[in-house]
Amino acid sequence: MTQLLRLATAGSVDDGKSTLVGRLLYDTKSVLADQLDAVERASANRGSAGPDLSLLVDGLRSEREQGITIDVAYRYFATPQRSFVLADTPGHVQYTRNTVTGASTAQLAILLVDARKGVVEQTRRHAAVLALLGVPRLVLAVNKIDLIGYDESVFALIAKEFTAHATALGYREDAIVTVPVSALVGDNVVDRSAHTPWYTGPTLLAHLETVPVDVDPHDAPFRFPVQYVIRPRTEEHPDYRGYAGQVAAGTVAEGDQVVVLPSGLRSTVTRIDTADGELTEAVAGRSVTLVLADDLDITRGDLISSVLDAPVPTDEIDATLCWLSEKPLNPGARLLVKHGTRTVQAIVTELVSVLDEQKLSSVDGPDQLRLNEIGRVRLHTAEPLPIDLYTASRRTGAFLVIDPTDGGTLAAGMVGAPLPVLHLDGETANDRALVSPGP
Repeated sequence: MTQLLRLATAGSVDDGKSTLVGRLLYDTKSVLADQLDAVERASANRGSAGPDLSLLVDGLRSEREQGITIDVAYRYFATPQRSFVLADTPGHVQYTRNTVTGASTAQLAILLVDARKGVVEQTRRHAAVLALLGVPRLVLAVNKIDLIGYDESVFALIAKEFTAHATALGYREDAIVTVPVSALVGDNVVDRSAHTPWYTGPTLLAHLETVPVDVDPHDAPFRFPVQYVIRPRTEEHPDYRGYAGQVAAGTVAEGDQVVVLPSGLRSTVTRIDTADGELTEAVAGRSVTLVLADDLDITRGDLISSVLDAPVPTDEIDATLCWLSEKPLNPGARLLVKHGTRTVQAIVTELVSVLDEQKLSSVDGPDQLRLNEIGRVRLHTAEPLPIDLYTASRRTGAFLVIDPTDGGTLAAGMVGAPLPVLHLDGETANDRALVSPGP
């Protein structure tokens, strides 16, 4: 079985993200014949001399008409070395919320810049979002390198500027790779370009195939949000009571001692059931049904956790929000917080600060949190939630903020995640790097 890498693309509008993804799909022969025929027809209708590879990703009709990406497009492709799930995110500033969605589960992000423009405002904004989300690795693809005559000095200046910005956000230099590419003609995307003899690093695909993947840590404390209680009450299973869900973090095995939160009741795992039969243990990402030794009052929304390092339920949350709604957030607002499989009422007790993504500074006491802004807030929930710090667990340290009037998603939240801001001496405000390069 080949290893899976989840990745996302980001960058300013017209930097060529969709063309780059299309090039990856096309050159790895991951495009079906009928898809390519459709792209060729659409390209001809637009007057293009050859197939516009960006159309392999820009699937929405409005995107094809405008020639831009306005939604997150997910694509799957594979090589003999590795399988990939890629989220192509939009470049317009008003769609930064889509970047948050696409990068929320990414293990690597490809951030594009136009070689003629270099690092721009949206580049810095996206880098800050990626750092905040804890995306472990970055690739800076300096695209359209052909349009500057394959100038090594321009590439070096862009790479230096971006590396300085990314390390200020908490990235370590060995977690950042910079590649000169031309998505349109294919330079250094899949095949090495003869036009850049000065570049000795890997092609983009070669790096994606070999970069170490930071998998879900199976040795992390066990977390299991209960999605459904199974009680068939049939003649064959008159007393069966199982708790279905997906292992969010860690590993669970038969005989493990567990605690149910927020009640604090304890029991022992006696069985781990799946549709394919019983397991002796289950790791993060596996959907299973747990059977416990004791008949406890457990319902959807509860969290089954390892006894060791179990989170302490709290009704006071200090978090960072990526605000995704056109309706601004005000102090005192009443909201719903969805953590795992549990949804509770909450109130905003304080807007602490908002991030200036360009200056990497924090502005204290904002009057509102507006669309695409990132800020620190304090929430009081009607019921205690068993939450982890986002830096310890991306799955159980994250939550959604929901509008109680219409059920729309208002924000993505990260518990205790620090804003990526700078001290006056140029060092990050974080006590330690947000991300590490992994093994």
